[in-house]
Amino acid sequence: MNGVRVVAAVLAAVATVVGVGVFVRGVVVIVRTVRIGRPLPGRWSPVGARLGTLAREVLGHERFRHRPFVRAAHWVVMVSFPVLVITLATGYGQLLDPRYGLPLLAHWAPLEWAVEAFAWLGLVGIVHLVVVRQRTRPRASQAEGERRRSRFFGSNQVWAYVVEATVLLVVVAVLVLRGLEYALGVQDGEAWATAAHFPFTAWFGGAWTGAAPATLETAVVVVALVKILVSMSWFVVVGLQPTMGVAWHRFLAIVNVYARREPDGAPALGPLVPLRDAAGEPLDLTAVDDLPEDLRLGVGAVEDLPWKGLLDVATCTECGRCQEQCPAWATGKPLSPKLLTLALRDHAAATAPYVRAARAAGASDEARADPHLGVDLVGSGVIDADALWACTMCGACVQQCPVDIEHVDTIVDIRRYQTLMESAFPAELGGTFTKLERRGNPWGLPARQRLDWAKGLEFDVPVVGVDVESAADVDWLFWVGCAGAFEDRAKRTTRAVAELLHAAGTTFAVLGDGETCTGDPARRAGNEALYQMLAAQNVETLTEAGATRVVVTCAHCFNTLSREYPAMGGRFEVVHHTQLLDRLVGEGRLRFAPGTGEDADGATVTYHDPCYLGRHNQVYEPPRELLAAAGVTVAEMPRNRETSFCCGAGGARMWMEETIGERIGTVRAAEAVATGASTIATACPFCTVMLGDGVAAHARAAGDTSAPAAPDGAAGTGTRAPAGPDADPRPAVGVPEVADIAVLLRDRLDRS
Repeated sequence: MNGVRVVAAVLAAVATVVGVGVFVRGVVVIVRTVRIGRPLPGRWSPVGARLGTLAREVLGHERFRHRPFVRAAHWVVMVSFPVLVITLATGYGQLLDPRYGLPLLAHWAPLEWAVEAFAWLGLVGIVHLVVVRQRTRPRASQAEGERRRSRFFGSNQVWAYVVEATVLLVVVAVLVLRGLEYALGVQDGEAWATAAHFPFTAWFGGAWTGAAPATLETAVVVVALVKILVSMSWFVVVGLQPTMGVAWHRFLAIVNVYARREPDGAPALGPLVPLRDAAGEPLDLTAVDDLPEDLRLGVGAVEDLPWKGLLDVATCTECGRCQEQCPAWATGKPLSPKLLTLALRDHAAATAPYVRAARAAGASDEARADPHLGVDLVGSGVIDADALWACTMCGACVQQCPVDIEHVDTIVDIRRYQTLMESAFPAELGGTFTKLERRGNPWGLPARQRLDWAKGLEFDVPVVGVDVESAADVDWLFWVGCAGAFEDRAKRTTRAVAELLHAAGTTFAVLGDGETCTGDPARRAGNEALYQMLAAQNVETLTEAGATRVVVTCAHCFNTLSREYPAMGGRFEVVHHTQLLDRLVGEGRLRFAPGTGEDADGATVTYHDPCYLGRHNQVYEPPRELLAAAGVTVAEMPRNRETSFCCGAGGARMWMEETIGERIGTVRAAEAVATGASTIATACPFCTVMLGDGVAAHARAAGDTSAPAAPDGAAGTGTRAPAGPDADPRPAVGVPEVADIAVLLRDRLDRS
């Protein structure tokens, strides 16, 4: 053995011991940090379903399907990692014997083909990803507004470069080694030294066959050493940086995807996670007297997060896809789901050692006095209050995240602490909470007005308990909702749905003044106590009314009744009105006649997917099928279906002023107007209000003085008053109308 081999072997041994040791240290730090989180039952089973989801998500890269080239590039880089580990093992042997090969596997053609194929594909893939980053990364020369538009704004670029350089160097080393192995094999006259065993490297390896054998042997040793040193250096770097998610996600994502909220692979959207106690069990806040006095509600400090929340933040790869899709970030607000996640990650890493030490010390005075414990995530500046309350909970971040981070669940838990423990919520919400508690609706209007929408209809609308004994006596219980009962633009939808159901011969009844708010705005504002009170009241009312099948017009009511009430004991068949109307059209019970003028066949409509109908509940096709049945042409906005842009009303933002940046509804309205459609169709009353106001604001900004101002209180005052009784729902000349699909269908109904 010559001196070069000895030195190489010693360097590799030292690097390996240090690299593996530091890497293991990093694993221990991450595990200890995650373990300070609260218990979260149910995240390990059912094993079969979770393993199936894990295989689909990881091997299928389903979250990348809207980015086909990135999907392919990332997939080959990911798969090349375990495949090329085999060559790392071979490299250790080559330090001592340049002709070394793994027993049984050394010249097995299928493995050789796989190694070379994934080395080349990995090279192409990482170069593509490098180019993507370089083309879209923020630059110091750009204004902050331009830099914010990059999904990599706020990401640690140096860490990304380390990972990219490591992959690049390793795959190049693998390819060079294969070429050198081929050259040595040819010189030795080995039968396996053919293109059949070196399909993608023999072409350049052949150029080295004339070199001296000693030169080739030394080259193998040096390149193998470089590959080992690069790999071990990477181990050292990531081991010293447990918060380096761009590197650690390749390991942590496996666990994070497996432990996702929904075992079947659905995104963590729709219903919110229940408020839990320190043991991870759901809390019933209707039994206030049974709750311990020292109970902490929600997440106030990092140690209040469940372990999955801490694993989430450790897994973040800083790709910025959540940030790129976030409506709050896109309109100049301080909320970025990525930056919020990174802030929690860094704070958790800094705080975890003190939390563990305090818990080890028990209830001693020293432990209780530790200033690192119980640090208010919002009050201490870890999370900006404006960022916390800017979230519309549209779910775009969750839908886009390739490693299944559950941003919405974390944000709502932090809001719960701020609302229930600190009473630290936007001032506008105080009035909303009071109106919900006293009047049962966020407008604060008397319950006797809940049937005003039915005045003037050509048929009677039966009320359960008054006109019909039970909801079981009709086909459907029509849940009108607060907006459908009190907001004039939403009343048009309510009347249209009633007329369509009547025309189809479908019997229905309403609860009248027996309805109260579902509690959606209270829950998403963090007021879980108020939500549970309203939900319990509604479940009792619906049960006593004999309701089994419920149709709703509000996407938020739909989500709450169908996805959240089962946890409160309310199990009903709940459909959105677009689903029911689509069913009736399919059965031939509703037909539409050609319209005239602007509503003639061929009229162009653009459809806005409400977040709580589409992204949260995967209802995308029924509204579009209805528009097609009505004979209109749909001009899709660039962002539609899963990537639809929010109207700005979710997460209780309907009841809060929007004072920072652009209005989300105005930005979405501008996107709709750009399609050239004469009508913007929606399927949620909140979207109707926000887009209607947005269209008017967009028209005024464009210099159209004939565009009407938004109704008082409806453009972001925090009160969201209904439009006045004399409000004209028709838009100004040249301004698209915003209307629910049901209104469009009603106007085209074939009444013959």
